[in-house]
Amino acid sequence: MNHAQTIALYQPMLQTIAYNLVRCKEDAEDIVQDTFVKWLSIDLSKVENVKAYLIAAVTNACLNHLNSLRKKKETYLDTLHVSDLLKKFKETNLGHLDLDVKLSAAFAVLQHKLEPLERAAYLLKEVFDYEYDELQHAVEKKKEHCRQLVCRAKKKLADETSKIHLELPDAGELMKSFREACTVGNASQLIETLKKDIATAWQK
Repeated sequence: MNHAQTIALYQPMLQTIAYNLVRCKEDAEDIVQDTFVKWLSIDLSKVENVKAYLIAAVTNACLNHLNSLRKKKETYLDTLHVSDLLKKFKETNLGHLDLDVKLSAAFAVLQHKLEPLERAAYLLKEVFDYEYDELQHAVEKKKEHCRQLVCRAKKKLADETSKIHLELPDAGELMKSFREACTVGNASQLIETLKKDIATAWQK
């Protein structure tokens, strides 16, 4: 059996294996194609069982591909700045699913790392560009206290390098209010949600 016949015989099976592992048709096709290219470049006299060799090669390539994707995702999430992401969401089409998923993760970080007052001050100052005169009325704290809250929030997020862990609790109502504030350009409902968040924390 020549090379062309071997490829025609095993390609459908290998693509099925690859797809079942990586769950992406284009990636599966690329992996199988690369596997055949490498197979054609080796000394075929040393390959005792072509089918077994190709299956093993495709499987290993898929596992390496998945591992590479995981590392890229971890690297990206470790360097993601929450403030940049929130501002990007504010300026971007809200229907963008990938950004929406990242937004959920960013809010999980805010919920996990910041106290309610810090969250309120940080969101209003960094995302909605509130001046400190406006901020002190929104969170009902003196201007200097507001500066300290924003500074403290930034430091906490920077110290953590904004690492996002998707298992953190969902931000729920806070994120919904944030979406609406971005959509209508009015943060009044967001402020009410933030005040409720602060009041709840005081009651605990």
